[in-house]
Formats: sequence, structure tokens, C-alpha cells
Amino acid sequence: MNATTAIDIEKIRAQFPVLHQKVNGKPLIYFDNAATNQKPKQVIDALSKYYEGYNANIHRGIHTLAEKATKAFEETRHAMQQFVNAKHVEEIIFTRGVTESINLVASSYGRAFLKEGDEVIVSGLEHHSNIVPWQIVCDEKKAKLKVIPISEIGEFNIDAYRKLLSTKTKIVAVNHASNSLGTINPVKEIIHLAHDAGAVVLIDGAQAAAHLEIDVQDLDCDFYCISSHKMYGPTGTGILYGKKHLLEKMPPYMGGGEMIKEVTFAKTTYNDLPYKFEAGTPNIADVVALKEAVNFINSIGKDQIAEYENDLLAYAVEKLSAIPAVRLIGTSKNKVAVQSFVINGIHHFDIGQMLDARGIAVRTGHHCTQPLMDSFGIEGTVRASFSIYNTKEEIDELIEGIKRIVNFMKP
Repeated sequence: MNATTAIDIEKIRAQFPVLHQKVNGKPLIYFDNAATNQKPKQVIDALSKYYEGYNANIHRGIHTLAEKATKAFEETRHAMQQFVNAKHVEEIIFTRGVTESINLVASSYGRAFLKEGDEVIVSGLEHHSNIVPWQIVCDEKKAKLKVIPISEIGEFNIDAYRKLLSTKTKIVAVNHASNSLGTINPVKEIIHLAHDAGAVVLIDGAQAAAHLEIDVQDLDCDFYCISSHKMYGPTGTGILYGKKHLLEKMPPYMGGGEMIKEVTFAKTTYNDLPYKFEAGTPNIADVVALKEAVNFINSIGKDQIAEYENDLLAYAVEKLSAIPAVRLIGTSKNKVAVQSFVINGIHHFDIGQMLDARGIAVRTGHHCTQPLMDSFGIEGTVRASFSIYNTKEEIDELIEGIKRIVNFMKP
């Protein structure tokens, strides 16, 4: 059965309150899903239910509300364990999202195990959050950061990667899918080659979590990072998956409550996993609501979501390619539903503002990937990114808006 007929889009859209409004007098069309996607009612309700019904701090309280909050919090940990197929539940560390997860690994594992002359490899497709933390720790440890080049269509250069790997390589950090171009990287092969060289691998899964099946045991990655807000969950939370034996030997990232066993002025002993990396009061309500985002994704199915979104992407690419003034940026055949483009002679910011006047939300700029934009010789792009609640009719409105902009801006 084709995904277009199998999925009841109107039923799905009805679950997203924010979609049913007008922006600048026009029905909202939301194509900024790679930045953050919208939240279904069950996620929003979970936040309200926590604050209205059992708001309490977790783990240390023995009263009823604390026990209920702790149970709901830990249920999400188990849900995320299943979501990524981690072997052990204690391999799931709650963070504020991918950025904090990468910083945790760079600061803890990197500072503990990198030494002068070692090398860290990233790709030319990376978000700033998977570049800057490694620059910081490399500067501190006098290690070297190396960059895998990408092809002219925005694909990972596996042959160049092989040449960069050596006995000096200690960490490889790449994304599962590019936030700017949508390119899906061959992460399983990347991980295998890195392990052959003796390196550990971190995968930035921000753009993959809502679209691709994730099995960390099958991938054999050492670390995997996810942001809740890009998989229909709340902002300000996410996870770091790490192999248990690596997490056990890593020092704490932050000190404070929860991450300790015993504190004296002479010495502190640290808590067991996962709590060693969860200092202080966490973002309880949003972690609790994240479970409902997982439930939403599972209720449709990753395969169904991917098939439907890929159909939207193919439709958008076909329509955009038919406009002579449009230049597509990133044309890999293996992508999540993200398409960047530029229009000859028109600044991307101007395009974004003119589309917004028609109620169409797209992202403009460098998308926190300035080195990638530099490699294409551009300052930035317009990025349209699609989700399960988008439609071909909305894409038609985008195409009509672009055609009007092109015609309006003609000299």
C-alpha cells in the first residue's frame, strides 16, 4: 500500500494544534522542521498533566508525588532505550539535546583520553555543535582536528575518509543525516572503518531520530546523540547513548546533586550510571513528555513516516527543479526530507521574508553550517524541510510563492 493512501494526513494534522492558525492572513505552512518540528497534542498534554498533577523532584523523594514523577521520568528512559535499541537502560543519559550530548563527550571522554598529537575527525557536513566542541578540546589537548571533504552534490567522501584514518585517530564524529542538505551518511561503514583504526565514534542523530530506524547495537557506534525537539518532543531535552564500558571510565561532566554517592570535604565518590552524568534537577516535565513523542512516532511507524516524507521530498525537488532561477544545494539521492536552494540574484533572507508574508515558514541562513556553505561558495540557502503533517498542496503553495518572487524581482 502506498504511504500516501495508507496515512490519514488530516487525522495526523488534527493532532497538531499549532498548524491550525493563520500567519499574515494566510494558513500557516510550516516547512522549518529541520530546525524543530511541531508537537502533537499528547506531548503538550503530558507537560500539562505533570505540572498540574504530580510536579515533584525525582529520585530522592519518598512521598507519593515524587515517586510518581520518578516513575514517569524513568519510563521515558526505558522508552528511549527501546527507541535506539541500547543493550542497557543505564546507557541512556538525559541531556538538553544533541549539543550538550556532544559537549559532554568532548569534555569528558576527550579531556580524559586525548593527548598531544592525537587526531579527531569530523566531516564537512557537520553542524557547528559537532565542530566547535572538538576544536575546544583539541586546542586544549594539543590534538589535531581533521575534516573529511564532501562531494559537489553534498555527499560524504568515503575514500578521503579512509586516507585520513590512522593510528593517531582517536575520535570520529559525524552526523547521521545533514541538517542543511538532508544527506544520509553511510554511518555503519564509517563506524566500522574507525573501529579498525582503533577510534571511537560519535554519531549526531539530530536529523535522523524522527525519520530513520536507529539501532545502536547494529551500528556498533560508541556514542549516539538525539534531540527531543526534532522528533515531535519538547525543547530542552534529549539523550546521549554511550556504550556502558566507555561511560563507566569517563569522568563526570558536571558536579552537584544526584551524580554523587557520598560527599566529604576530603573526597567525593560518584554515582552509578546513568546518574553520574545527570547532575542537578533535570528537565523533568519535558523528559516525561518525550515518551509521548516516541509513542506518536511508533503509532505511525518509522517506515511509513520515511516513505511519506520521501514522497514529499521527491515532489518538491521535481517542482523546484522546473524553476530556471532556482539552484538546488545538496542533491544526494539518499536524503531525509530536507532541500536547500538558492535563487539567482535574490538574497535568501529576502526570500524567507517574502514567503513568510504568504504564511510559509522556511529557514534561511547558513543553518549553523558555515564551513559547508563556504564549500559551496555561498553565504546561505533557503531550506525547506518536510514532516509527516505536511502535504503536496502545501508544497504547491511554496512553489507558487517562489515563482511570484522570481517574477517580482525581475529587472
